[in-house]
Amino acid sequence: MSFSIAELFSEHFDNKFELHEQHLNKQMVRVLRTIGYDRNYKKAVGQYLYDEDNNEYLDLLSGFGVFAIGRNHPTVINALKETLTLELPNLVQMDVSLLSGLLAEKILATTDDNLNKLFFCNSGTEAVEAAIKFARYTTKRERIVHCEHSFHGLTLGALSLNGEEIFREGFGPLLPHCNAVPFNDLDALEQVLSSECVAAFIVEPVQGKGVNVPDDNYLPEVERLCKKYGTLFIADEIQTGLGRTGKFWAIDHWHVKPDMILMAKALSGGFIPIGAVAMTQKIMDTVFNRMDRAVVHGSTFSKNNMAMAAGIATLQVMEDEKLVENSAKIGNDIISSINAMANKYEFLMEARGKGLMIAVEFQAPKSLKLKTAWALLEVANKGLFCQMVTIPLFKDHHILTQVAGHGMNVIKLLPPLNLNQKDRDWIVNSFDAAIAETHKVPGSIWDLGKNLASHAIKKK
Repeated sequence: MSFSIAELFSEHFDNKFELHEQHLNKQMVRVLRTIGYDRNYKKAVGQYLYDEDNNEYLDLLSGFGVFAIGRNHPTVINALKETLTLELPNLVQMDVSLLSGLLAEKILATTDDNLNKLFFCNSGTEAVEAAIKFARYTTKRERIVHCEHSFHGLTLGALSLNGEEIFREGFGPLLPHCNAVPFNDLDALEQVLSSECVAAFIVEPVQGKGVNVPDDNYLPEVERLCKKYGTLFIADEIQTGLGRTGKFWAIDHWHVKPDMILMAKALSGGFIPIGAVAMTQKIMDTVFNRMDRAVVHGSTFSKNNMAMAAGIATLQVMEDEKLVENSAKIGNDIISSINAMANKYEFLMEARGKGLMIAVEFQAPKSLKLKTAWALLEVANKGLFCQMVTIPLFKDHHILTQVAGHGMNVIKLLPPLNLNQKDRDWIVNSFDAAIAETHKVPGSIWDLGKNLASHAIKKK
């Protein structure tokens, strides 16, 4: 009997939502149907998705940053096909992998010379878990400090460093000795570091929830304070790394040298789960300091040939197609173009970010009619206004976006780094049209707003 994924996909194409309702998370299906995102996609190429009617959608989420080089890149596909057909030894365990050595060499060539060792794992949250363990063992301290509104993952250790209560609620007790300080607040950071009992300070160079960009002196001072008080400086680049912000690493905007860089998401081109921790020689040699400790921390499927091959191919694509440079150019153009609309739209506060990590934030208007309409939505559910922009962007303009976090009036753009001029115009013109509609009170878009508010009130 032959087995075919293509036949399975074709046979059950119309059943995916029913299968999820029956066997998986039915609340996710409810969300998609409520906001009108319940599409049957049949194909994905680069930055585009295609539904069953062959409508083209511009994906500005890229799997939460996973598809930085776009979906189904042929170079990575060919690398994976070749790896499968070579019959290579894989996960021998009592051996070391050639492909992991080559990928480690390629990654470390992008970092400053203080980082010369790499640890592979399977995901961003695993990278965070490893960093917690490595920091505690290296410093012989317990306390880990993170920022308010941070996001570092959802496994128990990483969740202990999560600054959003909605993710933490009901899952405690979490790891002890984990404290939050305000992002971009050096005084608060020094106050806690000065106790000289902090193993590590972990920070996203640009915060993912809200796309909050720090002051220019923040990260350089973080580096100085960590050195002063014997604390390891960990840069969580799981989302910001690999060209996302218009530099290969976001920390390169501020010329700082952390003790560890955490990475994942875009590293395999979206094909195979992968994560990694780049670190100093001292950290590696302290944790793995004897032969009997050679396996003191690891992950069964890390360094598997498919993930390593995908990572090597992905980095080659980024270099060949100059995607880091493109991220800076197209991203800055989108930010400045949306900001140029602020003088004609009361609801629009600003666009901000770096490269193709962009936030579009909205605010309470000044005119009475618009202010009253805004207030009704805010009472129902803070941040609901954004849905009056994201839903039309998707339904009318075929642009896939998402709010930047719970209770925020911020839309986040995290597209593939290969956007072109056509995509740039598509984005800017669509935002212009969608925001313009929100200023028509009363109007059809506010009928949608009333329906959203009604749903929100019922949930309360």
